[in-house]
Amino acid sequence: MSSRNLRSELRPPSARGWLWWLPLAAVLVDLAAELIVRGREPVSFMLIAVPALAAATRGPRGTALSAVVCLGLQMWMAARRPGHFDEQHHVAMYVATSLIGIASIALARQRERTRQHLIRANSVAEAMQRTLLRPVPRRLGPVRAAGFYEAGEGGTLVGGDLYDVCETPFGVRAIIGDVRGKGLDAVQTVAAVLGSFRVSAHEWQNLSSLAERLELSIARNSPVGGDGDPELFVTALVLEFPPEGGEVHIVDRGHPPPVVIGPQGARRLVTAPGLPLGLGAMAPGTVDTTVHLLKPSDVLLLHTDGVSEARNADGVFYPVLERLGERFSGRRVIDPETVVSFVRSDAERWSTQSDNDDRAVLGLALEPDGLKPSRHAGS
Repeated sequence: MSSRNLRSELRPPSARGWLWWLPLAAVLVDLAAELIVRGREPVSFMLIAVPALAAATRGPRGTALSAVVCLGLQMWMAARRPGHFDEQHHVAMYVATSLIGIASIALARQRERTRQHLIRANSVAEAMQRTLLRPVPRRLGPVRAAGFYEAGEGGTLVGGDLYDVCETPFGVRAIIGDVRGKGLDAVQTVAAVLGSFRVSAHEWQNLSSLAERLELSIARNSPVGGDGDPELFVTALVLEFPPEGGEVHIVDRGHPPPVVIGPQGARRLVTAPGLPLGLGAMAPGTVDTTVHLLKPSDVLLLHTDGVSEARNADGVFYPVLERLGERFSGRRVIDPETVVSFVRSDAERWSTQSDNDDRAVLGLALEPDGLKPSRHAGS
């Protein structure tokens, strides 16, 4: 859920919503019934529920006003029938309305406190999201970029997917990853990996060494003791667009390979996958870096499995290559923002409401004037 959607859920109900009008409608129905029966039958008992209805949409003052109005109407209706104003059943109704009104005022006050608490918590979550997952710049050096992130669990802003793009002395570098874990441990791991990347990407010239540094950050920031998630690790792609241009370097730590989209359609790049970050100790050694040539018309799409594993109503996974190929095949000019926007909307239409995985997508492309002859062969 986006921060805009969450904020809208936390706003007070709109004055045009049917629930807001329900207490007034109940009062009007009761008055209409009173006029129809002309006091021959007691109908004022229906007003007992109005303060409770008001507490669902109004604050303490509005709820108190509804209780006073209903109590006054009940007394007026009883007074219209001789001998009924102080009759035992009517007195009991007055007491019940008063008690329900008092309880409704307390509920309205508690609801307001809870709403304010949620708004404050949402503000903190938004600040955390802006810190961890910063907006993707439209351009860094010779690289055009776009991206988005959606947490799979409703009502949250930060989950287990991560990405970042930064300009370094070694070229523009990017990372996308997916934490295989849950809860606060996953968020802590996201913070550790992104924090390490934002520092180490400027310090380590070798891309494989940079990935090893990220792995070290996971070990150093793992929860102390036996309460941590034993299955916590991170699949990731680390990319570099060197200053000489014309190519991309990729270190694959167990993540879905990038998709290159161009006039000829969409295809996945060949990478040399290694173990995910956090599991490198199981097979020590340097993970190979693959090099691919890029054309001016190519857009690289990086995504987490929240996109590729989204299922439709028939249980079919979202066909990333097929959908991208159908949409962009034959187009000479493709920009990352268009590709990312298409994947976001198309995957959302494809998936069912039962999908609850995070989704992160990055689109990257070289500016035509940032391309230079490459010294490497493509993979």
